[in-house]
Amino acid sequence: MSRSLNKVTLIGNLGNDPEVRSTTGGNRVATFSLATSRSWNDAAGSKQEKTEWHRCVVWNTKSSQLADIVEKYVKKGDKLFVEGRIEYRQWQDKDGQTRYSTEINVRELIMLGSRGGGGGDFEGAEGGSRRPAAAAQKAKAGGASEDFEDFPNALSDEDDDLPF
Repeated sequence: MSRSLNKVTLIGNLGNDPEVRSTTGGNRVATFSLATSRSWNDAAGSKQEKTEWHRCVVWNTKSSQLADIVEKYVKKGDKLFVEGRIEYRQWQDKDGQTRYSTEINVRELIMLGSRGGGGGDFEGAEGGSRRPAAAAQKAKAGGASEDFEDFPNALSDEDDDLPF
């Protein structure tokens, strides 16, 4: 038997705040656009850059409430790691035209940081209900802040030494 794999891994920035809605069956779904960019030097030595936009869809399931997490914690400009699968859809619009859509059905999402300098460090297993670690620390310490407010440049993108 032949096996196949449909897996997408992206790291990018949100173009707008996520849109969250409920289906007629009461299930929650969040959608957002994620921008990924690549740059290179052309034959003349000029720097070129191309940005791709990916439509991402996040569903609440019995085992995780990712759409609710996206609604509560994710905002325009945030840097995210998403993992999921590619899905192609087609439908008829109100004028009878056939429309096509390519989407990333997100199974896992990790907040890597935001433009505001806040980290996206979460506690818990992948896809599960999570709360920010800084909020958990504040709750444990009775409101004492242990985040990066004392070091505003600690999370600057220019000083990023991540291995990917």
